[in-house]
Amino acid sequence: MREITIALAKGRLANKAMDLFDKIGISCEEMKDKNSRKLIFENPDLGMRFFLAKANDVPTYVEYGAADIGIVGKDTILEEGRKLYEVLDLRMGKCRMCVCGPEAARERLKHHELIRVATKYPHIAKDYFYNKKYQTVEIIKLNGSIELAPIVGLADVIVDIVETGSTLRENGLVVLEEVCDLSARMVVNQVSMKRENEKITQIIKGLQEILREEQA
Repeated sequence: MREITIALAKGRLANKAMDLFDKIGISCEEMKDKNSRKLIFENPDLGMRFFLAKANDVPTYVEYGAADIGIVGKDTILEEGRKLYEVLDLRMGKCRMCVCGPEAARERLKHHELIRVATKYPHIAKDYFYNKKYQTVEIIKLNGSIELAPIVGLADVIVDIVETGSTLRENGLVVLEEVCDLSARMVVNQVSMKRENEKITQIIKGLQEILREEQA
């Protein structure tokens, strides 16, 4: 029997995803050992195996078939642009991708001026400004605290994930435009969806049922 392999984005998301899987009878005792140095965790009885990966790598593992299923944030899916099926919104880790900056930048956005945009998500930013707003911008890729960019004059605005907005407020920045809603999603390898359709569909339906019950 071929195992189904699931790649989980490391951290809180992996823990929440495993809680969900537990509820539909897919558990993995090996993963509960927080001191384990193992890279792959298996439940041979269920024919399932799991591994933890950096969020940015999850779509790659899924596209190339190293994982049949992946659990990762919508922001990563959009930024990586991999060929895979997005099959389920898990409604975890809800937040928004937004254009943020000082209030003074609002007019420059309205009038489609040439501005500088700092972001960890250059593909999402480019798609938003070029394909949705039809505004030419200069995009600067950063890896650290994006909020710093407009404060020190590196950029006019930023494109970043906003949860509560408290970090923005503390630094004199506001949400100027919303790009899209974000949450954790389940993605599936395109070939696996055909070959293992019955097993994967069963997992999707089980999770859908749990999510419906939690919403009720």
